[in-house]
Amino acid sequence: MNDEPDKPLPAELQPVLPRDPEAELPGDLPRGADIAPDLDPFAEGILMKHQVDWLADASRLKIAEKGRRTGITFAEALDDTLEAAKEGGSNVFYIGDTKDKGREFIGYVAHFARVVAQELVKIEEFLFEDKREDGRSSFISAFRIVFASGKRVEALSSRPENIRGLQGIVVIDEAAFHRDVRAVLDAVMALLIWGGKIRVISTHNGVLNPFNELIHEALAGKNAFKVHHIPFRKAIDNGLFKRVCAKTGEIWSAEAEQAWEAEIRKAYGPRESAMKQELDCVAAESEGASLSRIQIESCMVPCPIARLSLPDSFKDKPPAMRKLEAHAWFVAKVKPALDRLNVSRPHVYGYDFARSGAISAMKIFEIGTDLKRRCKLLLEFRNVPFDQQRELLFLVVDRLPRFSGGANDATGNGQYLAEVARQKYGELIHEVKFSAEWYRLNATPYIEAFNDQTIEIPRDDDVLKDHQALANVNGVTKVPDDHIAKGADGMDRHGDTAIAGMLGYFASRQDIAAYGWTAVPAVNGDVRKGDEDIFERDVRISSGIGSMRGAYG
Repeated sequence: MNDEPDKPLPAELQPVLPRDPEAELPGDLPRGADIAPDLDPFAEGILMKHQVDWLADASRLKIAEKGRRTGITFAEALDDTLEAAKEGGSNVFYIGDTKDKGREFIGYVAHFARVVAQELVKIEEFLFEDKREDGRSSFISAFRIVFASGKRVEALSSRPENIRGLQGIVVIDEAAFHRDVRAVLDAVMALLIWGGKIRVISTHNGVLNPFNELIHEALAGKNAFKVHHIPFRKAIDNGLFKRVCAKTGEIWSAEAEQAWEAEIRKAYGPRESAMKQELDCVAAESEGASLSRIQIESCMVPCPIARLSLPDSFKDKPPAMRKLEAHAWFVAKVKPALDRLNVSRPHVYGYDFARSGAISAMKIFEIGTDLKRRCKLLLEFRNVPFDQQRELLFLVVDRLPRFSGGANDATGNGQYLAEVARQKYGELIHEVKFSAEWYRLNATPYIEAFNDQTIEIPRDDDVLKDHQALANVNGVTKVPDDHIAKGADGMDRHGDTAIAGMLGYFASRQDIAAYGWTAVPAVNGDVRKGDEDIFERDVRISSGIGSMRGAYG
């Protein structure tokens, strides 16, 4: 009931309808998936991995971003039954978007109470009084189970206006379909003070929906929610169709599973965006560019850029000559920018690798006292041999003040450079193999940094175009695989500096070890008298820096 009477009903008129405790379940209370009376959820092969992961996560704040019928409400009901049944447990308040959802949930709880908690419970239907700040009340149809522990599970049929007085665990199911999930969350946050917990479960309902925004904030570290990403395909991989077969009596096979999934997806017809939203956790209307030109340009500042492009014939030169020329370019184009870095601030880098066809991009970020990530140097390598990329990477990183971490593209040919960097600098180097899951967890914080203007990148047209290439592809932000753009030099680009920036931002968000240090006494006014400085002097004598600038700009 959602009617709002002019006057509150007297307490004695509020109906409480006890259910027959001997009945397995009331006839009008569905069991959701119509579970068998003797189903033991802890029996082998019943719970799927994502359900086990959800149960094992003891976070006080957690979100399930899920595809349809993937079993999270089932798992949550099990967890809540155990919590309410134990001594010293908690009350649980389930808030669904419809009355049927509340009936289904309380049916699960009643089953688990009998089978798992070994407790015969009765279900009561009652009117939950929702008291508002203006003194008025409305009454919400609800279901309740009271355990021998004295704790209870209540399933409310719709969102109450004021639930600040509740204490325990609050479960908000199909949150994206509530009228104002933000208001619900604001109302229940106070229960955290006394040890309460909040669970938010939903499929998506549009890119601008507060549920989608809540997930983006969580992935960006702006709130404390732990996100569980459970698309339909993941549930299938975890055995969903095998459980369907066990129920229907069908014999499982890989071919039958593929046909079953195809049939479900085909049922959406041409409504591909609806299908992706319902099954794949891709918020509708989210396809397209992730950043606008205005957003990107607002975070652009002047920054040194060193670009090295080599002819194919370079790789055929003797190793010593290749090393000599690469070092000369470094001295002329890179070292001056490194010498200007703030020695008191931590520095990290991101390295997107390419050998031919695209460019390798390396972005150096300073982490400011305000925690803003500022790109202080961008390097681009086109057609540069593996050995020279390794040498130049080491020359740069060896000179980074308070070097605090780097992230290397370890996909394909990039694995070599990532590996040797890890061997040289140890656990400070993150070898990143790109995947949809990596992009899902790490692209969102990078995009949010532009929204918050907590990042600075080089003011450069090619860098701008690279970031404009970032798009939402099947629910994750990345550069589309088929994206190719022409740079200012007329050569192909693949969003490379955007990915390097994403890697560098990822490195800056990892745990950073703090080290004590003592300055090395100056030698002839230079604190950096090492092998490279001697080599630089030799380069100036033998090659001449001017000619190197002309050749490699």
